[in-house]
Amino acid sequence: MKYRLYIGTYTEPIKFGTGEILQSKGKGIIAADFNAEDGKLEIIHVNEGIENPSFLTLNSDGTYLFAVNELKVWEAAESGTVSSFKVERESGRLEFLSRRLTYGTDPCHVAVANDDRTLYVSNFMSGSVCVLPILEDGSLSEASQRIQHTGSSLHPLRQKGPHAHSCIFDQEGKYAIVPDLGIDKLMVYQVDERDGSLLEPSTEIELPKGYGPRSGCFNKAGNRCYIIQELASGITVYEYQMERSIFRELQYISSIPKEDSGDNICAHIQMTPDEKFLFGSNRGHDSIVTYKINEEDGTLTYLRTQSCMGKTPRHFSIDPTGRYLLVANQDTDQIITFRINQDTGELKKVNETAMGTPVCIRFVS
Repeated sequence: MKYRLYIGTYTEPIKFGTGEILQSKGKGIIAADFNAEDGKLEIIHVNEGIENPSFLTLNSDGTYLFAVNELKVWEAAESGTVSSFKVERESGRLEFLSRRLTYGTDPCHVAVANDDRTLYVSNFMSGSVCVLPILEDGSLSEASQRIQHTGSSLHPLRQKGPHAHSCIFDQEGKYAIVPDLGIDKLMVYQVDERDGSLLEPSTEIELPKGYGPRSGCFNKAGNRCYIIQELASGITVYEYQMERSIFRELQYISSIPKEDSGDNICAHIQMTPDEKFLFGSNRGHDSIVTYKINEEDGTLTYLRTQSCMGKTPRHFSIDPTGRYLLVANQDTDQIITFRINQDTGELKKVNETAMGTPVCIRFVS
């Protein structure tokens, strides 16, 4: 069985919040086919001419793809942009539809509402969230809303100001949770069902200083939420009550072994389709951490960390069968495919594919 996926890359030099400047090698958005029988990845087409498409998402039926253009300036505006494309399923080509300002710098994450009518972009450097209506043909209207976060936190370099990092939705799509790395908060917004706009935060969840929340995921039942803490190198588990969007912390657990030291920052988080295991990526430690999800209460048991077989595992994706985990190693220009042991969660390398500065992997539904 083969599955289509798209890979976002950095195509231009970019200065990160750490002050590091990355000399990018990517060519655009890569279309590839994944063989779930042997774990091999075949590049089908490279959609060139797309600037810094560092994070991707698709609508529910995979007909349209949306990509942030992670930039600080576009056409004299101090802003990044977001682009939309029509997906040509056979060829893997993307037909350009529209490009809009995000009214914030370095957009790093894009999400589609559950009803496919609205797009949400997190602007990392400026610390804001931008809301854009999606038209019937997949093109984007001008932004209908921009929400600016304020504040700071402990880290002298990384937390001088707000840094909205992602936007995740609860199971019913009634609330949007925006982890803000710069102010150590989860900003929880009610979603207006009429137009997809975000209402004033119903909750601001304060985290311990220096945690740096980055992204997260919900279980299928919608009563557990997992947030990966970039700066603290760990994961917080919450009990979530959907009716009133109430979070209750159940656990905090490290993503690296206690005996290991040195600089590390976390990146992505995802669970297997059967909700048996949860994985997270460590940049610096350059590893994938594996946890067992406890059936009774959804808390995590640390199992192991394994080398990502490269440097800076920016993003990873579990294939639709739940048998493989593909890691985008940003700084070693490769995607490593691991087979997941269905009993133990252990990862075994089965394939390696070279490509310039991969930073996001998205399977088409």
